[in-house]
Amino acid sequence: MADVKKFMYVNRKAPYGTIYALESLEVVLIGAAFDQDVSLAFVDDGVYQLTKDQDTTGVGIKNFSKTYSALGDYEVSKIYVDQESLDERGLTLDDLQHLVWEDEDDDWAEKDSIRVLSRAEMADLFEEQDVVLSF
Repeated sequence: MADVKKFMYVNRKAPYGTIYALESLEVVLIGAAFDQDVSLAFVDDGVYQLTKDQDTTGVGIKNFSKTYSALGDYEVSKIYVDQESLDERGLTLDDLQHLVWEDEDDDWAEKDSIRVLSRAEMADLFEEQDVVLSF
């Protein structure tokens, strides 16, 4: 059996105004459905993709942000957010959606999916991946 490759999807763009955020989310869900080892990173304006209570009525685009809560159902539990990107935008972890996954090895306990990392830690994480796709 071949080794499972690690796929990191890097989200750098704001959630609306381009197709990148939605396309990334769709590709992640597809990859996870095919048992890829999937991780997501949110850096730069990509951190806005995870903010709570997004209201898209003013831009006339469907709000897809609630779809991120389904990631745990697809066993996507490795979501990384760049601390410096949050700081630069005046955001904290409390401004982001609470994303969880259920750990079957721990009696299905809900565990946090989001981990906040420094830029240096994020760079080290990118080095560990087999495939890095940037959106």
